[in-house]
Amino acid sequence: MQKWILSAAVLSLTGCSQFVEQSSTQALPKGVTFVEQVKAVKGEAVIPYSKYRLANGLTVILSPDHSDPLVNVDVTYHVGSAREQQGKSGFAHFFEHMMFQGSKHVGDQQHFKLITEAGGNLNGSTNRDRTNYFETVPANQLEKVLWLESDRMGFLLDAVSQRKFEIQRDTVKNERAQNFENRPYGLIYEKMAEALYPRSHPYSWQTIGYVEDLDRVDVNDLKAFFLRWYGPNNATLTIGGDINKAQTLEWVNKYFGSIPRGPEVKNAPKQPVTLPSDRYITLQDNIKQPMLMMGWPTAYLGAAEQPSLDMLGQVIGSGTNSLLYQKLVKTGKAVDAGAFQDCAELACTMYVYAMAPSGDKGHLDTLRKEVMSVVNGIELQGIKKAQLDEIKGSVEASAIYGLQSVSGKVSQLAAYQTFFGNPNYISTDLANIDKVNTQSVMRAYNQYIYQHPSVTLSVVPHGELQLQAAKPNYTPAPRVLPKNTKIEDKDLAYRTVKDNFDRSVMPKASKPVKAVMPTLYEFSLANGIKVIGTQYQETPTISLQLTVPAGRRLDPASKEGLAELTAAMMNEGSEKFTAEEIASKLDTLGSSISVHAGLYDTTISLSTLTKNLPETMALLEQRLFHPAFTESDFNRLKKQMIEGIVYEHQSVDWLASQATREVLFKGTVFSRPSDGTKQTLSRITLQDVKDFYKRYYTPNSADAVVVGDITQSQLTKALAPIGQWQGAPAPSITPQVLPVLKQQAIWLVNKPNAPQTVIRLARQGMPFDATGELFKTQLANFNLAGNFNSRINMNLREDKGYTYGAGGYFSGGKEVGLGVYYAQVRANTTVASIKEFLAELKKMSTSGLTDKEVNFMRLAVGQQDALSYETPSQKAALLGNILAYHLPKDFVAQRNHIVDSISKSTMDKLAEKWFNPKDYQIIVVGDAKSLEPQLKTLGLPVHLLSLTK
Repeated sequence: MQKWILSAAVLSLTGCSQFVEQSSTQALPKGVTFVEQVKAVKGEAVIPYSKYRLANGLTVILSPDHSDPLVNVDVTYHVGSAREQQGKSGFAHFFEHMMFQGSKHVGDQQHFKLITEAGGNLNGSTNRDRTNYFETVPANQLEKVLWLESDRMGFLLDAVSQRKFEIQRDTVKNERAQNFENRPYGLIYEKMAEALYPRSHPYSWQTIGYVEDLDRVDVNDLKAFFLRWYGPNNATLTIGGDINKAQTLEWVNKYFGSIPRGPEVKNAPKQPVTLPSDRYITLQDNIKQPMLMMGWPTAYLGAAEQPSLDMLGQVIGSGTNSLLYQKLVKTGKAVDAGAFQDCAELACTMYVYAMAPSGDKGHLDTLRKEVMSVVNGIELQGIKKAQLDEIKGSVEASAIYGLQSVSGKVSQLAAYQTFFGNPNYISTDLANIDKVNTQSVMRAYNQYIYQHPSVTLSVVPHGELQLQAAKPNYTPAPRVLPKNTKIEDKDLAYRTVKDNFDRSVMPKASKPVKAVMPTLYEFSLANGIKVIGTQYQETPTISLQLTVPAGRRLDPASKEGLAELTAAMMNEGSEKFTAEEIASKLDTLGSSISVHAGLYDTTISLSTLTKNLPETMALLEQRLFHPAFTESDFNRLKKQMIEGIVYEHQSVDWLASQATREVLFKGTVFSRPSDGTKQTLSRITLQDVKDFYKRYYTPNSADAVVVGDITQSQLTKALAPIGQWQGAPAPSITPQVLPVLKQQAIWLVNKPNAPQTVIRLARQGMPFDATGELFKTQLANFNLAGNFNSRINMNLREDKGYTYGAGGYFSGGKEVGLGVYYAQVRANTTVASIKEFLAELKKMSTSGLTDKEVNFMRLAVGQQDALSYETPSQKAALLGNILAYHLPKDFVAQRNHIVDSISKSTMDKLAEKWFNPKDYQIIVVGDAKSLEPQLKTLGLPVHLLSLTK
């Protein structure tokens, strides 16, 4: 949800823009007009850029950033589901899929393949108001990306076919089934929109659309949509990264300049709505925890009161100090509760939600009264200035963190241009936020929320209507579908592109870029904690990850979940400060501290602006060395964790993951649920938490990773208090003996009436290695299941239309590993999909890779390093692996050498060893009643699996 359009915004800082700006008077390619230039100015909020316009109306924004050898290209079209015709919902999103199916000079599925082969990544996204397509590639691949994007802007229809249309229609249907029908609570926003808006309002349907609408259209509807909305005059091309502006403009003009304008597009009128009275609706779902969702219509994106409404949502329901958390979650009246303003171009909505406990206490009528008591209570208690100051501190920090990614800056520039016609709208946005005060928030509250009608949705388990907040009093008007007039080809106004060069010749990459590994430093604190770090000066920020040997692997056999519960307690108050006081201080500083338990370690993560490191470190010391461990916090968090298990275990993905653990690692610690069970959690006492903390939160075997704007000497001083920490000896773990699986079988987990089936083929694998057999097997798997154009995904998604996506991976940890091939498929294609998985594995294991696949892997994997170390989080992951697995500093170079030199015969032998289909257990999550008879036709034992919950 877009709570803040500013969330990806950035601030210009000294040293961020070390490039020579192109003068507005410099000669430009014919047909290119200079519009404006915004430079970096110390202390001001801005993303530096230059803006141009082509003769055909295409807006071009260039934002050089030479800190990493990569570029990001974003093409945003000002068309989303809000511009669809009634009865043709989902078309904008459906069309996004079609844009990856090839164009006149780019073959079927080649867009993904060419970008992957170049070492890049790509995708597209659609929302109510815009559709964008984006790629991040090594900088030497920029011309190729512009050629690809311009070809589908100017020549898509030359490659469109009814067959492609039908396959992608199936893919979209699978996406809807996977993300809406087969997901708990997945239909909430569809039901809310139907009640908030009249049927004629473009926000009354979801971007994914209705299946019945997709079934009504054909390929000529798609062509008409393209011709209406996909002209260059309705698009913004934004390019950021390691670019030469003059050369880039020449390429842009060459590839895009000859594409004719499309029909004129005007901004749609704002369409906020009002409700005549409270509306109550109910959704019966396959869930265990009733949920309340309420929505108040508010304003629209860019309205004067929008920032105040945004902050109001934060005050009501975001974070530990929010009203809903304090009044409902902390008191145990709700499992979870929150609020936010969902703001879009034409209209916005204030959402407030609360989840009731499972069992007979989940009555939503009582919960709604509690929620309304909180919401209406604002009228009496008002809004405190301190609350707004905390939010503003977080906004400032998030703005600075946005500088860490070229793609983040590019997408922000594109969004501001699309919706405000001003890439530099960030300055206005920040100024508007700064102007928000208690009076403006209260005015917005009284104008839109207090005693104003809302929609209340009750989500209850099937057959338990007694839990709903109120009997439904509103039914959306029936969908009246207009007559679908068939569009004939002769009715389409095709546009012809005339070039003075041969577009069929794909541009070659310029000279290879060199990925620069970060310069590392290492030292040890006085107590032996190993520190590895790298200096990062692009933003004045610091990220610290301190890991202690207190992971889930050390949970006692009957008390699984203890490590996670201890970590949760560490996120509460200290002996000196309450949890609320710590949260307030952190928000005001724009910092964060969180504690999370992993399998082998617990990680204490800190993020802060460099200037606020001392104050943030003092708070970290409070949490790490002086946790409060109160009885009230313990009881509340244990209850929340139990309810969290109930929530998580409704997911088909969790069911498939747990089945995989139990089948492959039965009888070992690796088979148990990662978050424990209701039974094991109920056995844990507060003393258990204190004992776990005392024994395993120790500096012995601990280490730290630091990425940020700080020198080694400054960091040594900052970490000195951590270096004085003393604790218990490093723990040891008991080795596990893994079960031997002698016979292949099908393991069926029942998910009654599931419209889709989760399929996993799984086997035991190898522990982690950076340059050994696991890594080489991952290279062999790249073409089988490791990228979009892999054999398995192309078969099940693009050829058969069985699934939204299919893939596979080999991964390893310190002790064990596994190989998994996966997909979520239409229920009626379950057996056929399993057969295809087995056939693809057999073919690869017996016949090996083709020469083309070997070359594709070398190019794709070999060039990825240019994108691998851009952000602090990417650098921290690299450093963390070096410490966790004792890797040599040049292990990346060693891997690159393997990619360049590994032979086809070596990968064929690995394929024979690791891809043999008979070595895989088949895990199926779906409707057992209908699936079991079908699965038995495969001639394998079928076991109904009852999972540990």
